[in-house]
Amino acid sequence: MILKGAEIGRYLARPDPTRPALLLHGQDAMRVALKRAEAVKALVGEGAEEEMRLTRIPGADLRKDPAALLDAVKAVGFFPGQRVVLVDDAPDAAAPAVASAIAEWKPGDAVIVVAGGALGKSSALRKLFEPHPAAVTAPIYDDPPGEEEIGRWLKDAGLREVPRDAMRDLMALSRALDPGDFRQTVEKIGLYKHGDPEPLTPAEIAALAPATIEAEVDELIDCVAEGRAREFGTLMRRIEGQGTVPVTLCIAALRHFRALHAGASDPGGPGAGLSRLRPPVFGPRRDRMIRQAQDWGMRALEDAIHQLIETDLVLRSSSRAPAMALMERMLLRLCMMPRGGR
Repeated sequence: MILKGAEIGRYLARPDPTRPALLLHGQDAMRVALKRAEAVKALVGEGAEEEMRLTRIPGADLRKDPAALLDAVKAVGFFPGQRVVLVDDAPDAAAPAVASAIAEWKPGDAVIVVAGGALGKSSALRKLFEPHPAAVTAPIYDDPPGEEEIGRWLKDAGLREVPRDAMRDLMALSRALDPGDFRQTVEKIGLYKHGDPEPLTPAEIAALAPATIEAEVDELIDCVAEGRAREFGTLMRRIEGQGTVPVTLCIAALRHFRALHAGASDPGGPGAGLSRLRPPVFGPRRDRMIRQAQDWGMRALEDAIHQLIETDLVLRSSSRAPAMALMERMLLRLCMMPRGGR
């Protein structure tokens, strides 16, 4: 049986212990590892290793000792409860041993969980599992988790109800982070909100999310985008003192103003445009950038982007102009530019 779409997340949250084996495979090793851990935990619960109800076998070992898998599947444990034999990093060469163990499997034996990498259509493991009437195949794609899956993770972390605006920002965050970082962020949110009766807010999500760029650079670019000329000099000196190079500053500014332009030019409005970015903008930062995009207008932002591109070309050329002074003058010009051009 091959699982598809939302079936994958639902099945891995509650695997069927009456089925002999489960194969997980995918391009992204981190995603496969997370799903494998979720399935094993759902089958055997906490403390399975201490109670010897979970046996781990490296996939490569089955080439030398193919009988080891069947022995582990049939072994009788000291503690009652469901048992699992986990075959990690399974190569196609492990397929004969897995096939033999599935053929001999009977109710009450340990469930076999096989985790592989990017298995092609001609893979021996896929050819074994996919047509099998009882075994299950779960292909793990590189798509970010869906709302239903995030909801389950939040429930596991202790959050029963999440407001719509907070879930929207969590969905955006799941597209911006790799799976491991996102899962850790969800767990961090659960710890932070433990015992707190107040609902989760977008501001709390933004505060707990990993930083993507340096806060000082962010603050300077916001200062420029909001026309706060009086604060510009102080922030610029602070950035210089940190040793930030002008090209890095230019790239960050260009990224920011392109995001504003995407928001200002989107038919659905700035909010829709910023949500469609990769990575998307979310939380209080999204609200702030919506205001900036509305204040500037599309044409003024096009002019700002043009100036940033010209400055970037000069910074990367053989020009002898002092790079940081050049960057500072250009940012100050943007800070004082007239806005509102449509």
